[in-house]
Amino acid sequence: MSYQVLARKYRPRTFQELVGQEHVSRALVHALDQDRLHHAYLFTGTRGVGKTTIARILSRCLNCEQGVSAQPCGTCDTCVEIGEGRFVDLIEVDAASRTKVEDTRELLDNVQYAPTRGRYKVYLIDEVHMLSAHSFNALLKTLEEPPPHVKFLLATTDPQKLPVTILSRCLQFNLKALPAEQIAGHLKALLDQEMIRYEEPALLLLGRAARGSMRDALSLTDQAIAFGGEQLSEESVRAMLGTVDREHVYNLLASLVCGEAAAVLDALALVAEQAPDETELLDEMISSLHEVAICQAVPGRSSEARLTELAGQFQAEQVQLFYDIALRGRRDLSDTPDRRATLEMILLRMVLFRPDGVLPGASAGAGSGAAKK
Repeated sequence: MSYQVLARKYRPRTFQELVGQEHVSRALVHALDQDRLHHAYLFTGTRGVGKTTIARILSRCLNCEQGVSAQPCGTCDTCVEIGEGRFVDLIEVDAASRTKVEDTRELLDNVQYAPTRGRYKVYLIDEVHMLSAHSFNALLKTLEEPPPHVKFLLATTDPQKLPVTILSRCLQFNLKALPAEQIAGHLKALLDQEMIRYEEPALLLLGRAARGSMRDALSLTDQAIAFGGEQLSEESVRAMLGTVDREHVYNLLASLVCGEAAAVLDALALVAEQAPDETELLDEMISSLHEVAICQAVPGRSSEARLTELAGQFQAEQVQLFYDIALRGRRDLSDTPDRRATLEMILLRMVLFRPDGVLPGASAGAGSGAAKK
């Protein structure tokens, strides 16, 4: 049997298997249990957070041979066929490739006919925002008053492009991007099932790199497994992603404590020997400054000794100012002809501009005020 990628192998088949999106699954479960079903649903959110997956789960709930339920059996012919993408009464449409009004009219010509096998005829229209204005107009009346045996499930990554007339005819659910820690926890459970060895920091790296998308995280995990030879170590995942070792970032932040430009530039030169991408390095600095600020605001929140040490060396005002300088400087990196020089200028800005009371040699108890040179 050919290898099946993790994103397809572990695609949730019930609401209970869904990771995150509790606000969506809870509303749909209650609607199914109380038989308060709308005729049109719109799922919005970034890529890979579960829009199409939830639509398929809902389709299975509506057409399961055991009856309409929030817990489909998963074993009947209908459930199996929906899972394999070959159920005749689940019509999946990629709106990006069928944008013309003729395509929409052809699709709606069959709405009036009863389902062939299922209880409902379900139209799942993905990336619905890609439809033309004429296509939306053709869809309006049917979407407002479809036959009782028809359900519309719409999914989009860009709801702002949908006409208000379409939005007003649907129940809208906005799916959230998943936090890195939640993604890492899910990856841990999957890798345990796959019996693949891993280091937990490596999973957190994958969770951060996915930027809220579970599908991206699973695709990156597949790549990391191949890259690391059936083992996910922090070192191999960093090498694959091209991320900077956090220890280098911590050393760079530590050099900023004394406020000496030479020490900061020397620390940057040591990091540059690893040939990191400047944007990636600055992103890691921004992330580390955020963690230091959290560690200062909520002592004991972090168990990492180096973070706790840095939190004790910086003034809170310093961390906030450095974070702001790094964040603003990141916008300049894409427009500069020399990224290394721009990164050096950002670090020198951190050395030169400090809040009152935290200049080199100033007492820690001095008050904070406006930034000065």
